Amino acid sequence: RWRQKRYGLDTILSTAGSVTMQIRHGILAGARTLSLACVFVVAACAPASQVKVAADTGATASGDLRVPANYRDTYQYLGTWTVAADAAPGSKELHVVYASPGAAAAHRATGRFPDGTTLVKEVFEAATAPMTTGTVSHAETLKGWFVMVKDSNNSHPGNALWGDGWGWAWFDQNAPTRTTSTDYKTDCLTCHVPAQATDSIYVDGYPVLKK
Repeated sequence: RWRQKRYGLDTILSTAGSVTMQIRHGILAGARTLSLACVFVVAACAPASQVKVAADTGATASGDLRVPANYRDTYQYLGTWTVAADAAPGSKELHVVYASPGAAAAHRATGRFPDGTTLVKEVFEAATAPMTTGTVSHAETLKGWFVMVKDSNNSHPGNALWGDGWGWAWFDQNAPTRTTSTDYKTDCLTCHVPAQATDSIYVDGYPVLKK
């Protein structure tokens, strides 16, 4: 009789232990599910500024050029040039320039842009009007982009858009993947001759390049 009671107690204890283990496994599984859910929630609610977007260089391996996608989100702003109006106060054009990630820091360290650097210049028609601060010009209509890609190795010797250390191309505002440039020497280089001492780039207009 004592053995029967003992065996009955063992059965009860065994059953209780099994239930305890099931509860423990259930709690752990629930915790893992909750943790995973928290990860998804945190990722989904992360600020847009923390979402990494790969930077587009604007050049293919074969040397084709285009306006880089999402450059305003991934590139660094360098500076703005203004082209004075011919016979009136203010500016007739604004040229807004961006550089691919890391290019400005490299230039501050070495005085040169490293290979692979992409520069994008937006060319806007400007509008001028009186404001509380005076006569002010602002960007109005995008005319197009000028794109340069650094290439000191002359990687595309048979391509007329590459040479003198860069890839060069102009794009009208309605065709960011189709350049109208045919030969960099006649279409682009002549404007950059005065800046040969600074790798064909007018660096004076870019405060972020200064140490």
